[in-house]
Amino acid sequence: MTMLKTSLALAAALTFAASSSAALAQDGAAGAATEESVADTRVYTPVNFNLEEDRENILLLDLSNGERVAIRLKPDWAPNHVERVKTLTRQGFYDGIIFHRVIDGFMAQTGDPTGTGTGGSELPDIAEEFNPMPHLRGTVSMARSASPDSANSQFFIVYYPRFNLDDNYTNFGRVISNMAGVDAIQRGEPPANPTRILQASIAADNKPVPAMPAAPTADADISIDDLNAPLGN
Repeated sequence: MTMLKTSLALAAALTFAASSSAALAQDGAAGAATEESVADTRVYTPVNFNLEEDRENILLLDLSNGERVAIRLKPDWAPNHVERVKTLTRQGFYDGIIFHRVIDGFMAQTGDPTGTGTGGSELPDIAEEFNPMPHLRGTVSMARSASPDSANSQFFIVYYPRFNLDDNYTNFGRVISNMAGVDAIQRGEPPANPTRILQASIAADNKPVPAMPAAPTADADISIDDLNAPLGN
């Protein structure tokens, strides 16, 4: 009888332990789910292609190839990255910077004042804001080094879909007007005759398109005597 009571007590103890372990496992899973939901509360709204709406979140790039490109910034996807780009834009940081790395079929990268791919702004680097939004044609994403938290001022515009970049680089916007102007950016690493950002601005600031610099003339030093010289000289 004593042995039977001991067996029943042991069975009850084992049952309680098993149920407690299951409860702990459920609590742990619930806690992990709670942490995950707290970690990312962003809402991924669709890209708005209307140039007249939410102009505070449209980045305009006036390029040396004569094109004006409009980019929809998405603060709901990557708020800190959008804020950084808007801050640098309004400081005039991007004005005059070249597209230093332009790979046909891949992307065009800019935002480095040294033009070498190793420079950035004086502001601190930004923590990653990776998100599930895909890197499609026209996607604008932040460049970085090996560290996920090393984005600063450089960004790139994607020519063709590159889904291997998803969740590895911070997608913060999309070209919404004149992707052909991006296609016209000179290729190279760096290009022999790089395309520049003459002016970057936020659409809400209503900055006019800057005057294009005069093209250099190869025969600026030719004199009247040269023009009157016999053919063959």
